[in-house]
This record gives sequence, C-alpha cells and structure tokens, in this order.
Amino acid sequence: MSETENNNKTRRLEMTFTPNTIEHLGVRLYSTLPPVLAELIANSYDADSSEVRIELNDSGAKEIIIKDNGHGMSFEDINKKFLRIGRNRREEESSQVSIGGRHVIGKKGLGKLSFFGIAHMIEVSTVKDGKRNTFVLDWENIINNTNDELVNYHPEILELNSDETQASSGTTITLRKIQRVSDFNPEALADSLSKIFIIDPEFNIYISRNRDTKILLDNERKYSSLNKEIEWSIPNDITVDSNYARASKITGYLIATKTPISPSTNMRGITLFSRKKLVNLPEYFSDSTSSHFFSYLTGWLEVDFIDDLSEDVIETNRQSLDWDHPEIAELRLYLQKIIRWLERDWRQKRASIQEEKLTEKTGIDIADWRGTIPDELNNKLSSLIKSLESNSELPEKQESAIQGFESLLKIVPPYPYFHWRNLHPTLQAVVFDYYKAQNYHYAVFEGMR
Repeated sequence: MSETENNNKTRRLEMTFTPNTIEHLGVRLYSTLPPVLAELIANSYDADSSEVRIELNDSGAKEIIIKDNGHGMSFEDINKKFLRIGRNRREEESSQVSIGGRHVIGKKGLGKLSFFGIAHMIEVSTVKDGKRNTFVLDWENIINNTNDELVNYHPEILELNSDETQASSGTTITLRKIQRVSDFNPEALADSLSKIFIIDPEFNIYISRNRDTKILLDNERKYSSLNKEIEWSIPNDITVDSNYARASKITGYLIATKTPISPSTNMRGITLFSRKKLVNLPEYFSDSTSSHFFSYLTGWLEVDFIDDLSEDVIETNRQSLDWDHPEIAELRLYLQKIIRWLERDWRQKRASIQEEKLTEKTGIDIADWRGTIPDELNNKLSSLIKSLESNSELPEKQESAIQGFESLLKIVPPYPYFHWRNLHPTLQAVVFDYYKAQNYHYAVFEGMR
C-alpha cells in the first residue's frame, strides 16, 4: 500500500457543534424552500460562479440538485471552511472580496446549516484542481450524537481526492429525504427567489423541474405582475433635502402602481438589499402608515455600505436590520425623508395622469378648461374636481365620474363670466378676444359700436 493510499484511509472530515446549534440555526430558522436555496445560491455567487442550476425532481423520490461552476473546494477547504460552523470568512481571510473580485455575501458561516431545514440527507460533491471530493451529511446520524455538550460529527466520505473526473471546477449539492409533501412549483420558486436577490447580469440562476424547460431569473420578474404607473430611479429622480452623508451611496428602483398592491403579495413597501441579497423585508420605515400612498408603493434600494460597518447590523435570518444601531437609525430617518418626498411627487404626478385620462375619456381638455376659469372660482372647484379624478380610477365609479365632469362643464363653462354667448354671432366674433383677456370695458365698447 502506498503512503498516499495509507494517508487517505486515515483522513476524515469533521464538523464540530453543540447539539442545539443545527436545530435552532438550521431546522427552525430555515423551514421553507426559498430561503434555503437563497443561502446555497449566495455560496455559489461567493465562489465566483457564472451560473448556478437548481433542478427540482419530484417524479420519484424528491430531491433538489444545486450545481455551480465556481472554484470548488479541496479536501482541506471542506474541513477548514465548509464544515466549520460560524466561520467568519471575511475576518479569517482579511478580505471582503472574492478571488474574482465580487463583494462576498456570506459572513456568519451559518448558511450551510440551512439545508437541514428542508432535507435530512445532503450529498456534497466538489471539484477543485482536477480532484473530486464527495461526502454525505446525514441528519439522523447527527441528532444521534447528542450525548456530549460538544459534538464531533464525521460525515461519510464517498470520494477522496479522486482524479477520475473530467468535470471542471464547481460544486454540486444534492438534497435528499426532503421534508415536503407537495410537488415543486418552479414558477412560484422563481418568483420568490427573484425577490431575495438583485440579479447580477454576470451570474445566471436557472431553475427547472424534472428536467423541463429552464427558467432564467431576472430582475424584471420581481414586479412583472404589478401594473406600474410611476417609476423612480434612485438617486437620480429624487430631490431630498438632507445632510445624510451616505445619501449618494443609496441606489435603487421604486414604483407606484395604478391600483393598490394586494397585501397578500407581501410587496407593499421598500425592500433593502446589500451585496445583491435581501437584508430587510419590504416596509415604510415609519410607525405611521395611514396614508393612502403606502398601498401603492414598492421597489428596492441597495445599501451596500452597511456591510462595511464595524458591527454586524444584519439579523441572522437576513430579513431585518438592527434598527437600534446608531448608524442604521440614521439611515431610517433618511429613508423616511425619501418616502415623504415620494408621496408629494406621487400626488402631483398622479393628479396629472388622472387629468389626462379624464380628458381622453370625456373629450374635455380639463387643463385648458380650468385655465379659462377665474382663480376664486377655480379654488372653490378644486375639491370637487379632485374627488371626481379620484373616482375615475375606480371601475365601479368611472362612469359617474365622467358624467360628473360633463355636468360640471355645463354649470361652469369656459370663460363663465363672459356674456357674449347671448350676443349675435357677428358681435361674438368682435368681442371674444377682449372678454378672453378680461378687458370688459373694450368688449362692451366694441359690442355697442
């Protein structure tokens, strides 16, 4: 037996943890499919993959295969990095940038536990430098090792530094013994994952079921079901009076819809992302959300600078920030200012849009008509006009709103103080320009000549 073969026989993988670690940070924290896959996708992104493929198989025994073309892992990488619970990659490697130049998402070293939330057997096969290592994590074996306060679990090794492979570098993770009864829905999963990531154009995410047509995720998918009315690119399309030092570092895309967003979509509010991944679920960053505007607003903002703070301000489940942290509290105040500005801008733009729609539906140029009405009368009409414009957006009130405008036009015609309507057509032509200019003296004088 060669020395290499002898060394290989004595080598083993080891994962050390306390018994309740996986229970609390794996099974309980990740109990649904989208966040589990999001963690594995993030790992692939940090490994500089150009693509990751998710294959959902439920034609027989359920399994999920996640395959990327990243750097892969050596046997030493698996032991020292992958199997180390709570490893802070950024501190250990003294860098927040991957080999390929990406700002890494992973930080706490806990995402690898996510797969235990939905699967009880995990096979990992990874290729690096032409050598493949494959091992299995078995939930039942793990939970049986709970006698000691600190557990040393040794995954089963299926392949150790095998060079009998033509595969290029990358990692394939297969989830088996899936704790799920219903069949997989790739479209629904794609919708959910599109809301967890801002898709990097240099990182393709594909989803398929039982080897059917692949779905390619993109950023348009997030809001494709919404009827957009007003859009803002941040920071270019807003003007917020603030001395917030990080204002220029906040970028994003916000939307106001034509009709209220259904609460069931969980899309009301602004989602925050850092390094392309969700860090705060949609919200309005305010205790007061009674305004009508809040039911129309959605979109996302990137706040990458929070990953550069000395303290970790992202909660473990990556669904909220530590809003009590002084710098995050300051961010919240600025976001509140953005939303107040958006509401004012929305009301102005929406009024113009509704006016244009009513003009089209009634044939009445409302802006031109109002320009012929004296200010004191216009002010009295404003609340009535706003009410009619508001009703015109509701299908069940649209017809009555149109009829209301038509009736209002008869009561208050253009140039309502002009009496030339009752004059002979010949006189009308002579005096009209004087009436229009509110030069009534010359209008009367010309009419009497």
